[in-house]
Amino acid sequence: MTLVSNEAVITALQQALALDPSNVEVRAHLAGLLHQDGHTGAALAEAGVVLAQQPDHLAALRVAQATTQLQGDSVRAASYARVIAALTGRAAEPGAEGVSDGLTPAMGGGARASDHGGAEGADDGRSEVAALIPDTADDLLASWEGSAGLVEPDLGHISPAGVTLADVGGMTDVKKRLNQSFLMPMRNPELRAAFGKSLRGGLLLWGPPGCGKTFVARAVAGELGAQFYEVGLADVLDMYVGSSERNLHSIFDTARRNTPCVLFFDELDALGHKRSQLRGAAVMRGVVNQMLAELDGASTENDGVFVLAATNHPWDVDSALLRPGRFDRSVLVLPPDREAREAIFALHLQGRPTDRIDLRSLATSTEGFSGADAALVCEQATESAMEESMASGVMQPITQRQLVATVGQVRPSIGEWMEAARNYALYSNSSGEYDELNAYFKKRRR
Repeated sequence: MTLVSNEAVITALQQALALDPSNVEVRAHLAGLLHQDGHTGAALAEAGVVLAQQPDHLAALRVAQATTQLQGDSVRAASYARVIAALTGRAAEPGAEGVSDGLTPAMGGGARASDHGGAEGADDGRSEVAALIPDTADDLLASWEGSAGLVEPDLGHISPAGVTLADVGGMTDVKKRLNQSFLMPMRNPELRAAFGKSLRGGLLLWGPPGCGKTFVARAVAGELGAQFYEVGLADVLDMYVGSSERNLHSIFDTARRNTPCVLFFDELDALGHKRSQLRGAAVMRGVVNQMLAELDGASTENDGVFVLAATNHPWDVDSALLRPGRFDRSVLVLPPDREAREAIFALHLQGRPTDRIDLRSLATSTEGFSGADAALVCEQATESAMEESMASGVMQPITQRQLVATVGQVRPSIGEWMEAARNYALYSNSSGEYDELNAYFKKRRR
């Protein structure tokens, strides 16, 4: 049990890491102090960051092993213990190396004084550990033979955007709204500096399913010249209490280390559901609270991180997430207009054998189709052409006739969403958040 709090030292180390996030030794020392003060979740998160950069960092491994043991995760604790044993050449039992025994106050080298004999052991044990680490990758693999390897979670996927808004067909209103409310301030550093605008932001893309919200988010990243970090439900949610919040913190921490970065959460309504409707689901309440803390908490620094999210059900998103400083701007992504549908058909037919296709006529006849519906039309027409080719023994291209016939067979998939959205737009629009949706429905009735 810690008798003296390390709070002042922890604060100093956190400030140092804010200036130099890549300093693994400082981060490992911070992880040890957090563990000593009983902050096991934070300690494990910091140790995980170190191990992501240096999987053989002994001090971080000892913190990870001790914290997972305390949390009752004996499987992970045993895995860390085997890695420690392979590095030090000593047998290690997860239960034997407890909180007070396995971790010294210094935490720098992660070795105990009793292991090295008095004053020599106080030298962090680094010289002995260095001598025990194999010289080559082959030697290292040989030393781990028969032991389960350390598996760190791979949360989300980060990559260059690869597209811009110029690659988005149609959607003129969406592009205009994005430029006015989000992109224009970000692209003008002089104007932003003059008005004291922070280089951070949150944007919610909402609308019916299959209408290109994820593609638009990726295009926004391309416009900003930022990395696109896509995160799904499976990357955040975990069956163990506290793990989902830890995953969320790790995701934001990764985004902060890769600025400029567009951090994109799909299905925000599932991650940030209204807490008033989460009776009996305390775990999900913790996820919402963690999301709020990461977006604008006192200890977070999100400059250069642009947080975007998509949802089909904005009425289910917790209102706290939509307040200023969080997802305070929103863009309605409606079913693709005629120009956008024409571009979608052209994209999905590109590279396939086709006859003379009237894309404009095809786009006109698919009013109310989502982008996913248009893609399905192309797939089914392709299957018809393949079937005719196999029957005749001669390559038969995709024809206008096949595409028109397929349009008659495909039922638009967004009808149910439209009915639900119409009810919310009519009866739950007291603050005007669905004015744009109401305007769309009025336009369709004309």
